Amino acid sequence: MSQYNYNSSEPVKIASADLSEKHKKLVTESKTFCMYPWIHLHAYPTGEAFPCCHAEMKEGPVGNCKKNTLKEIWNSERMKELRTDMLNETPNSYCTRCYEQEESGFFSGRQSANKHHGHHIGRVDDTNDDGSYDEFAMTYWDIRFSNLCNLKCRSCGHIFSSNWFGDQVKLAGNDWKKNNKALNFAGRWETDVWEQLVEHLDYVEQIYFAGGEPLLMEEHYRILEELERRERFDVRLIYNTNFTETALKGRSVFDFWKNFDSVAVGASLDDAGERAEYIRKGTRWDRVVRNREEMIKACPKVDFYISPTLSIMNAWSLPDFHKDWVNRGLLQPQDLNVNILQDPVHYRIDIAPQHFKESVKQKYEEHLDWLRPHDKLNRATVGFESAINFMMSTDNSHLIPEFWTRTRQLDEIRGEDILNVLPELKDVK
Repeated sequence: MSQYNYNSSEPVKIASADLSEKHKKLVTESKTFCMYPWIHLHAYPTGEAFPCCHAEMKEGPVGNCKKNTLKEIWNSERMKELRTDMLNETPNSYCTRCYEQEESGFFSGRQSANKHHGHHIGRVDDTNDDGSYDEFAMTYWDIRFSNLCNLKCRSCGHIFSSNWFGDQVKLAGNDWKKNNKALNFAGRWETDVWEQLVEHLDYVEQIYFAGGEPLLMEEHYRILEELERRERFDVRLIYNTNFTETALKGRSVFDFWKNFDSVAVGASLDDAGERAEYIRKGTRWDRVVRNREEMIKACPKVDFYISPTLSIMNAWSLPDFHKDWVNRGLLQPQDLNVNILQDPVHYRIDIAPQHFKESVKQKYEEHLDWLRPHDKLNRATVGFESAINFMMSTDNSHLIPEFWTRTRQLDEIRGEDILNVLPELKDVK
């Protein structure tokens, strides 16, 4: 079997030689085409539906799952427009995050969609002139059933974390509290979206679980139990999890994972120790480490990697965290996937002043000298290289005052002081 290439655009389930010239161009060469609008719809805990989780939220939703079914949203006006733009090589404003990532050298969500789902490219031939596509068969799922979460990460908010609610009330006031609630679910009623997904269980190929915190959600375990009952162990499971909890109601997720053919677990770990506990409030670092040690014993074949959200808060220390886990035998050098933070904008790494950027760049280049000989997949290497490009290509230092204002507000609410935990940020001014 050939070595998997994380940064290649070649589709993994069909050979390029078997594609028509039109299909090959769309999947491997196009700068705008993405497979997702033909195989997938994304739903947030608010009920708002988007083409995918990477879509620019400022553009507004393509529909709302609290008012309509997924099937009704499938051919909404904005979904039809998106498909038409993609087939005509016209940039669409929903896709600006992927465009920005690609400019810095990251392998974007759009490119990943074409790589892993390009074998469905024949669907474009059945697209109607108005951009509608009649077959509603979601082979890829990424549904955020609720915002249930046990953490309140600095880069997150109440939309994706029920635990954020109290802090948001203190930031926004009681009028906001009257119109919002801590726990939200995506559908018209609590089990609505799950009930709609059941009909897609026989042909789903890949499921991405994120949150909230997916390993705390009953829907997650319900899906695994149903796949297990149907013996659909061929379904690829992918996770973005804070990795603080690994069981619900007495059943360990490890017991499920070892039965499936392909499981990839991306742990949202930004740093170690008290730094991790500051950035992702509610984390108990000793528990995270213990979970990783137990996972190595229970299901060693599962693809585990760290998926840090790279922000101004962990820009300096990420190489240290990476190397420490490698040295402790908790991670292979290649198993780190940089998730560059693009929003909230005041946490982006490109807000840093030039002198801070230069010191981070030097540290990353030294880290890359250590990493490259060990990274056979080129996964972590490209992440650090692209992070340098992303950071150096744009000057957003005008956002530094906003960073400090927001940080001090939250520090006061939580009884914390960022410089006691992340002292290097004293140079971000």
